[in-house]
Amino acid sequence: MSRYPNEEQCVTLLDRSGCSKRVIVHCCTVKTVAEEIAKGFADADKELIIAGALLHDIGRAKDHTIMHANVGAEMAERLGMPDELVNIIRKHTGAGLDEQDVKEMRLPRGDYIPRTIEEKIVAHADNLVSDNRVVPHTHTVEKLRMKGHDRGADRVESLHKELSDIYGKDIDGVMSSFVSSALVDLCVSLARE
Repeated sequence: MSRYPNEEQCVTLLDRSGCSKRVIVHCCTVKTVAEEIAKGFADADKELIIAGALLHDIGRAKDHTIMHANVGAEMAERLGMPDELVNIIRKHTGAGLDEQDVKEMRLPRGDYIPRTIEEKIVAHADNLVSDNRVVPHTHTVEKLRMKGHDRGADRVESLHKELSDIYGKDIDGVMSSFVSSALVDLCVSLARE
């Protein structure tokens, strides 16, 4: 028996928490991308990655600002989720937020940098999904640079390189052959209308 909620349980949690269908579809798309990336990491905990990818935006049920990650982590804690799953939710924004970001954004003090391979895979899978479309990492990098978040853009570039090096291929190239809409249908069908 797994320590983590399965796909159906995660989608039900998103739905019952008040996430919109759009957020649920986004989470399902991120899960699909994260699963594909995880194939290149033999030692990664695939069940944790799936649960983390599906629940990474649970905080959007209550907040659509940068605080959603922290709100989601608090929700997961209240639901009794394991710390490693809570940490994925808290650290999924971009390629993490450094101390300066935390201060500037007035977030509660804490560690918002993904450190485990599972945290990194989910954070980067989220970087490769815009709404419900799979995009190259440069899409996120360019958006961050346009907003003046150069440190964050540099972290996304660095995370992309790190994961691509371990994977053995450029992850953008792997994802370019993805047709996300067909792959998330099962997940989305689990959500209530």
